[in-house]
Amino acid sequence: MNTRLFIKIERNTLPQVSDRYPFIYLERGRLEIDDSSVKWIDSEGNLVRLPVAMLNTVLLGPGTSITHEAVKVMTASNCTVCWVGEDSLLFYAVGTTPTSDTRNMRQQMELAASPKRRLEVVKRMFLQRFPTEQVVEKNLQELMGMEGKRVKKVYEEMAGKYNVGWKGRSFVPGKFEMGDTTNKILTACNAALYALVTSAVYSLGYSPHIGFVHSGSPLPFVYDLADLYKEFLCIDVAFYLTVEMAGIYNRHKVSETFRQRVIEMDLMAQIPKDIKALLGEC
Repeated sequence: MNTRLFIKIERNTLPQVSDRYPFIYLERGRLEIDDSSVKWIDSEGNLVRLPVAMLNTVLLGPGTSITHEAVKVMTASNCTVCWVGEDSLLFYAVGTTPTSDTRNMRQQMELAASPKRRLEVVKRMFLQRFPTEQVVEKNLQELMGMEGKRVKKVYEEMAGKYNVGWKGRSFVPGKFEMGDTTNKILTACNAALYALVTSAVYSLGYSPHIGFVHSGSPLPFVYDLADLYKEFLCIDVAFYLTVEMAGIYNRHKVSETFRQRVIEMDLMAQIPKDIKALLGEC
């Protein structure tokens, strides 16, 4: 008799990335299998069964463990597992979800390998942020210079909008507590955004390691895409919450506000549309 807990799930019966709940964050507990379903047992012994086929990403924080069978079931359900840190949700690692074919990744690699076609993708990315600029006439270095000035201006505008003192972006890896409240929130939201975008990229069959604007970093394609959403999901949230929290960092409020923004803009439905617009017509 077959006593294995692993139950095959057909890919064509899975919900699409856009139909899933974006993410849940878990800490101090254990993910395991019981009756072929994934269950979460927290440090106080409370048990919650997780509908992993309807979850896009599970973020595992400090004090968590996961069994081999749980990983198998979650992978079959196309639910991505990410390991993150406490407070800032610092992104550490991701479990790769296999895809049924490599068509999208092959297309991505072909575009990135061609200097001309790569620049075409880059220009489409920048057109979303500079719709009135003559982006088509710029080279990569000029576009990156424009982006640097734009982001600096956005920081200054948000600081003025919310009346927050701003001395510039500052983050030292491993020294999260050294930052001011606004920088802490930015770090937290950026890391959470990277985790969600990574999950979506894997789920759609692309590679997070093949970028167009960014290169030489761990997740260049993730950083390319995340830049499209940072102003609303990270920068605005950081300055808004700095005022709301009166300078006292509250990780629960940061996580909840970020989650609400993700749902409000329907991020997990927007990412596939943006990738298709950026790469699909090349």
